[in-house]
Amino acid sequence: MLRPGRLSAALAAICTAALTATLLAGSAAAGEPRSADIPQATSKAAKTPTTKTTTTKAATTEAAGDKVVGYFTEWGIYQRNYHVKNVETSGSAAKLTHINYAFGNVTGGKCAIGDSYADYDKAYDAASSVDGQADTWDAGALRGNFNQLRKLKKLHPGLKVLWSFGGWTWSSGFTEAAKNPAAFAQSCYDLVEDPRWADVFDGIDIDWEYPNACGLTCDTSGKDAFKNLMSAVRAKFGSSNLVTAAITADASSGGKIEAADYAGAASYVDWYNPMTYDFFGAWAAQGPTAPHSPLTSYNGIPQEGFNTDAAISELKGLGIPASKLLLGIGFYGRGWTGVSQDAPGGTATGAAPGTYEAGIEDYKVLKGSCPATGTVAGTAYAHCGSQWWSYDTPATIAGKMNYKQQQGLGGTFFWELSGDTANGELIKSIS
Repeated sequence: MLRPGRLSAALAAICTAALTATLLAGSAAAGEPRSADIPQATSKAAKTPTTKTTTTKAATTEAAGDKVVGYFTEWGIYQRNYHVKNVETSGSAAKLTHINYAFGNVTGGKCAIGDSYADYDKAYDAASSVDGQADTWDAGALRGNFNQLRKLKKLHPGLKVLWSFGGWTWSSGFTEAAKNPAAFAQSCYDLVEDPRWADVFDGIDIDWEYPNACGLTCDTSGKDAFKNLMSAVRAKFGSSNLVTAAITADASSGGKIEAADYAGAASYVDWYNPMTYDFFGAWAAQGPTAPHSPLTSYNGIPQEGFNTDAAISELKGLGIPASKLLLGIGFYGRGWTGVSQDAPGGTATGAAPGTYEAGIEDYKVLKGSCPATGTVAGTAYAHCGSQWWSYDTPATIAGKMNYKQQQGLGGTFFWELSGDTANGELIKSIS
């Protein structure tokens, strides 16, 4: 979902040769999946500007859905010190309808465990446990995040949990998976439905970045590959499990939405999570500064088609029901340093410093360290000293909720829970 990683010139050359689509200009950080902390971010790329324009579609008469889906990262238990108990104590659990647990790996064309220690082995003491009961070392006892999620579900019987596979760092394995979708689906089912934790999960979320396009690596499986993969996953998981997918929000001319058959695959998913954030960032080190999650276009936007409304309009235009599209929000900001201009469009000298990675910072930090000084295109920005950041606030989220209602979308999802304040300031702004 988020997952940074600056692409090398060699990779760019390979991708350019492999695809007619332009390679993403980079992303924010790259970390190995088992490192102490990986601030995951889907990097949208700077592209050669096009003349494609988008128009906001008339508000639908379909009632908006009330899904609230939050991503929980397995590596958040390390440097971020964010645990499932924090989902409860912040009040977030009471607001959530679904949690996407990120990430399981995709390797060798199959689903695989991402971090066994974090997933099911870490022992929680009573003080750190959701229900105040310490984990045990009894034979066959489940521990780690999985057991904590089990306990959280007992406190909130309506809460559903999906296991998300892939993400920015682990999407290269989908190319092999696309060669035998049935085998991939079987491997995922066997893992998600493992008797040790089958009761924890209510379905699967596929985060392929990106089918028939370039992310950290490039895929050339063809336009039908994503549809075929999702068809196999649905066939294996059946109608009693949830099947969802995080998908690109690149609605530029010749962009990633056009690279795969998202309309054809829509019949196999319960809903899509279009990643309407990370449109712009300090992978363009000299700027121009631009909001990473604009709701609409605006005069001077560096790339047409890189905004929420453009993505939603294009996906709806393909025939995907509004009820199967969720509105995406980032619980973090992206920023530059060496900036003198208050308004968007200024020059910069590089990425602003961040706690875990340059150019990216949690909302809970930015609200105090660099408070918002203005708004543009339905999101906020902040100029403090030589730094320039963009991020969503409770006020801008409220505006995005109005858009969600007008468009009749199926709900809201966000990346990710640890970026919010200790009292759940952002999630409580979701309506």
